[in-house]
Amino acid sequence: MTATLRASALATPPKPLMPELSAPLSPADLETALRGFHGSYYVQHPFHQLMYEGKLTRRQFQGWVANRLAYQRVVPRKDGAILSNCPDPAVRREWLQRIVDHDGTRAGEGGIELWIRLGIALGVPREEMEDERHVLPAVRTICESYVWFCKSRPWVQAVASSLTELFAPKIHQQRLDSFPRHYPWIPPEALDYFKSRLVQAPRDVRHGLAIVQQHCTTVETQRLAFEALAFKLEMLWSLIDVIHNAYREPA
Repeated sequence: MTATLRASALATPPKPLMPELSAPLSPADLETALRGFHGSYYVQHPFHQLMYEGKLTRRQFQGWVANRLAYQRVVPRKDGAILSNCPDPAVRREWLQRIVDHDGTRAGEGGIELWIRLGIALGVPREEMEDERHVLPAVRTICESYVWFCKSRPWVQAVASSLTELFAPKIHQQRLDSFPRHYPWIPPEALDYFKSRLVQAPRDVRHGLAIVQQHCTTVETQRLAFEALAFKLEMLWSLIDVIHNAYREPA
């Protein structure tokens, strides 16, 4: 499996529409505004449209799953960065579960392992998934930017960036619905990662939202929360945009 980045115009991302804040939002209104935040990368990006319409080739699927592993692997690292900056032991205790979800409690467990198994099911050998030989340099840089964001920003703002999980159940359900219909060559057990996230993501959302609602009570802190979420949405758009352009068909 090889990839060549083509010199072509990248897809134009929808710009997240920042709410006008003349006064702090109530906790309920803040949640509503966060859930309605525009610029959701997976809904509008052409690559995902092709995916859900059954128009991806096996090569494009392989490129996506091999590169996306780089993102899966930075998630527990950004969670560790949030923990290192968080002074609240109660928050740290609960946030630890996210690292366990991705890393497992021993080898062969966790969401990262499930993602590797997805790659194997799509035809990428385990060795090639594990050593990340197909990860594009731009993808790696984009993923590392998320870790750096969570290391360098106040921990509540880093928590706000994780609220893309607000939109995650929809995309995971879309994949569970569309993959068996359009790509019958993908074995059912390959979808275990998406099934696990249908349970984990809503739990993570409840915790992350509660933190943001508790700590973001001024115009300035709420604005920073929206800016953090906008950063994450644009980061994810950039990630899928690089993959989309690297694996265009014909190759």
